[in-house]
Amino acid sequence: MALYEHIFLARQDLSQAQVDALAATATEIVEANDGKVTKTETWGLKNLAYKIDRNRKAHYVMLNIEGPGSVVAELERQTRINEDVIRYLTVRVDEHESGPSVMMRKGDRERGDRDRKPRRDREERD
Repeated sequence: MALYEHIFLARQDLSQAQVDALAATATEIVEANDGKVTKTETWGLKNLAYKIDRNRKAHYVMLNIEGPGSVVAELERQTRINEDVIRYLTVRVDEHESGPSVMMRKGDRERGDRDRKPRRDREERD
């Protein structure tokens, strides 16, 4: 079985429940075509580098997929039809990342940096 990462961007005016429903629909499409979704990550609402169809932000969702190429073809066909998805990308990978993806670890790293840095006003008082 081939391994894929499928990332799609959903419109900014959708609620989180609607984005979760889109991810569930994509999972159903994969499973109906003899594939398997091993991990689903919702990265949240993020700013876009440029406007896409009058959207300045988008909900990012990533799916790790195991399955034949026909699964990806059907998933991309269904995604192309869906008006709530403004962009998508599917990439074949050699292996899936274990644990959270880089986008999920980024927030943890930034929080850790804040905790380790000494505050400036504490240094000046000491």
